[in-house]
Amino acid sequence: MIRDGQTNRDILAAYLDDPASRWSLGGFGAGAEFGHIPGEPVVALEPFVRVTPRGALRLELSDDLVPVAYETGLRGGWSHAVALCRPEATALVRGADGIVACGPDAGAARLEDRDAPLFDLGLDLPQGWAALRTRDPHLVPRLQSACGGVAFAPGSPVPGLLADRRVDVVMMTPLGRIEVFAGIPPAAGGPRAYIAQEVMRLRRTHAATAPIPPGLVPCAHLHPPHSLREADGRPIPFDRHRHDAFQALLARWGDSDAVALKARLRAGDALPRDADRRVRALARVVAAQATWVSAST
Repeated sequence: MIRDGQTNRDILAAYLDDPASRWSLGGFGAGAEFGHIPGEPVVALEPFVRVTPRGALRLELSDDLVPVAYETGLRGGWSHAVALCRPEATALVRGADGIVACGPDAGAARLEDRDAPLFDLGLDLPQGWAALRTRDPHLVPRLQSACGGVAFAPGSPVPGLLADRRVDVVMMTPLGRIEVFAGIPPAAGGPRAYIAQEVMRLRRTHAATAPIPPGLVPCAHLHPPHSLREADGRPIPFDRHRHDAFQALLARWGDSDAVALKARLRAGDALPRDADRRVRALARVVAAQATWVSAST
C-alpha cells in the first residue's frame, strides 16, 4: 500500500523486485515484457536496473513522467495497469528507415554486453525502437549485409533469428529498455518480446481500450499483482490485499472523474443515460469486482 510521503519513484521502485508484477515497454504491436519467478536470481545493478539470467530491465524515469492507472473490463473479469507516459513532445521518436547498424550497445544493462553490436530493425514505432544484439561472428555479417533493407522483407535474416532466439532482442523507449536474452526458450513469468506487423500498421500509440489522456503517450507499463491471477495467468483465490493495493494506485494516478463515478456505481447509483463506451466499460469493471469484494468484506 502507498505510504505517506512516498514519491512516484518510491512507489514504482517497490514493484521492481515483486515476482507477481510485470513490466512492459514498446509500442502498439511491438514490445517486450520483463518479469521473474519466485526464487529466480535477480541482480539490482542500479536503483532502476534489474537483471535475471533471462533478461534485463532498465527504467529511465524522467521528470515529465505521468503515471496513468486504469482498469479494463473483460468478459468475466477485468485487467489493470499503470501506463507510464510522457508528453508527445518528448515521447514520440523518429525511427530508422530499414535495418541500421548502431555500433556497440553502450546502454546495455550488463557490462559484458556493452561491446556487442546493436542493429535497429527500423520498425518506425511512434514511441520506441526494436533492435537485435549479437557478437556471434557468423550472425553479425548477416545482419550487416541486411542493413538498409526491410526487417521482414523476403530474404531478410530477421524472422529466422527471432524464431530461433539466436540473438538478444532489445526494446527501447524514452523511458528505458527491456532486453530479452538469446538462447532461452520463452516461459511463463519471464521476459519475452513480440512483433505483430499487422497491428503495427495501424500506427497507434496504444490500444483504444486504454484511457490515456490526450497529449500523453505511454512508453512503458507496470502491471501490478492482480487479485484473481498470478502474472503467468494461473488463477488464485481472490486476494483482497492486492485488490486494495491497486485501488490505492487508481486513487493516486487514475482519472479523478472515473474514480468518483466508480465509487458512485459501487454505492448503487444507476448508469447515466448518456453513458459512452468508457463509462459502460467502467460499469463492467464494477460489476465484475462486486461479487469478490463483497464476499471478502
